[in-house]
Amino acid sequence: MSATVVIADDQEMVRTGFQLILDGQEGITVVGQAADGLRAVQLVRELKPDVCLMDIRMPKVDGLQATKRIKSDPETARTNVVIVTTFDMDEYVYGALRAGASGFVVKSSGPRLLAEAVRAAVHGESLISPSVTVRLLEHLTKSAAKSVDAGARLSPQELKVTTRVARGWTNNEIAADMFLSLGTVKSHLSNIQDKLGLRNRVEIAAWAWEHGIVS
Repeated sequence: MSATVVIADDQEMVRTGFQLILDGQEGITVVGQAADGLRAVQLVRELKPDVCLMDIRMPKVDGLQATKRIKSDPETARTNVVIVTTFDMDEYVYGALRAGASGFVVKSSGPRLLAEAVRAAVHGESLISPSVTVRLLEHLTKSAAKSVDAGARLSPQELKVTTRVARGWTNNEIAADMFLSLGTVKSHLSNIQDKLGLRNRVEIAAWAWEHGIVS
């Protein structure tokens, strides 16, 4: 597996640190840096990277708008956007998730999680920092009406998979815990997305928290 990455963050020290971490990983190459959202969109269009690590608060165009532009443009939509955030930006992360971001991690999560987030995005999966998932989605569900029969559209196995996705588990972890093959887990995820009209596992997690499937 090889992956090309663009890093978008308005702090040069953060961009440099991320590049040092990722360039030190086998199969991952940073091909560009952007200090604002507008430049991030331009670089993604020019370089066609596999992944763009996107901060939220940036000058000219913020990360939310930049994500929308990247994912809504057929020329750049194949680039997966991973939001890199801090806790006080949770509400913006949720907006970016809805705009098409495929995952998000906390800046302080460390080198291993950052590299895993890139690898997951390349494989069409999403890595979500569990602490962010809980903080973000529990906050949002305080004012959301919980549907008693929200899970009626899913089979018992699909519900089990959904709860594990909402907790930030990877496909491999779900497969091991439920004694399923990786292919079966992926098949369940595909069925869940089809039944609920969702685009990816991040939206599955959001749906589960919003409807009280996990608490």
